[in-house]
Amino acid sequence: MKALVTGAAGFIGSTLSEALIDAGHRVVGIDCFLDYYPRELKERNLEALRRSDGFRFIEASLVTADLDPVVDGVDWVFHQAAQAGVRSSWGDEFRIYSDSNIYATQRLLEACRKQPIRKLVYASSSSIYGDTDDLPMRETSVPKPVSPYGVSKLAAEHLVWLYYKSFGLPTVALRYFTVYGPRQRPDMAFNRFIRAVYEDRPIVLYGDGEQSRDFTFVDDIVRANISAAESSLAGEVLNIGGGSRTTVNQVIATIGEILGKEPKVDRREVQRGDVRHTAADMSRAREGIGFRPQVSLAEGLRRQAAWQVAESEHAAGAATRGAAASAPAQRAGAKE
Repeated sequence: MKALVTGAAGFIGSTLSEALIDAGHRVVGIDCFLDYYPRELKERNLEALRRSDGFRFIEASLVTADLDPVVDGVDWVFHQAAQAGVRSSWGDEFRIYSDSNIYATQRLLEACRKQPIRKLVYASSSSIYGDTDDLPMRETSVPKPVSPYGVSKLAAEHLVWLYYKSFGLPTVALRYFTVYGPRQRPDMAFNRFIRAVYEDRPIVLYGDGEQSRDFTFVDDIVRANISAAESSLAGEVLNIGGGSRTTVNQVIATIGEILGKEPKVDRREVQRGDVRHTAADMSRAREGIGFRPQVSLAEGLRRQAAWQVAESEHAAGAATRGAAASAPAQRAGAKE
C-alpha cells in the first residue's frame, strides 16, 4: 500500500510511519513543523525514515498547500497532524487550533474525496468527552469537551463523518486516550515527570494526583491505526485506550521505582480544561478491528524512561564534544 501520514515528524506520526515502512508499505509524510515544540526534536524523529527508500517527505502546511498531488495515488491516509495542547488552546491561541485542527482537516477531506482512497483514519481524542463520572467512556456518550482543543478535535471528527455520509469516503475516527512512549512531546506529563525525577527536580503537578487516566502506549496506537486501515469498517468511531485506569500519583511512584529515585512533587492548582478521570470502553474496537492493548503501563513507562535517559546522555555527550571542539579555536583566537 501507499500511505500518507500527516504530522509525520511528530511523536505518533513518525512512529506510525516507521511501522508502515517496516511492514513493506510506501509512505509519504507531510509536516509543517508547527513551533509548539522545537523543530530539532521532530527532525530527530525523522532521521531513520529519511534513510528509507520507501519514504518521501513533504514540508508543507495542510492549511495552504495544494493537496491534490499529495493524495494522488494514495491508498491509506492517516491524519495525525494537529495543534496539540489543552491548556494552551484558550484565548487568542485558538485561531491556531481552528486552522490546524478544523480547517486543515476539511481541506484534506476535500482532496481525498476526489480520489479512490481505501481508508482515511483520523486521530481523534478522548478530550471530546469532557469531564464526566459516567465511566467507562463510550462512543455513544454525549460529547461535552471542556477545552477549546477538545472542541476543535470534535469538530474535525464531525467533518470526517460528514464526508463519509455525504461522499462515501471510507473513514474511521480513533479516539486516543492519553498516549505515551518514546518520542513523546516534551510538554506531555510523562516526559516532564521522567525528566524531573531523573534530574532530581520537583515534578510540577496540577491537582492532587488522584485524577486518573487510561494511558495508552504508542505502539498500541500504531497497531490500532493499521488495523483500522486494513479493516472493512467505514463511518465508525472507536475508543483506543491502554486497558487500565491509573492515578497520576501511582504513575509518579512507578517512575520513581524505575529510575531508583524518590520523586519530589510541587503541587499546583488544577488547570482549566483538565478532566478528572478518563477510561475507555473498547468493546467496539475489539469487535471491529480486533484491538487489544498489548503493552502494560509499567512496561511502557520502562521503555519511555529508557529512551529519555538515552536521549539525555546523547545530548550531554554532544554538548561535551562541542565544548571540546571549540576549545582549540578559542585558544587560537586568544593567541591572535
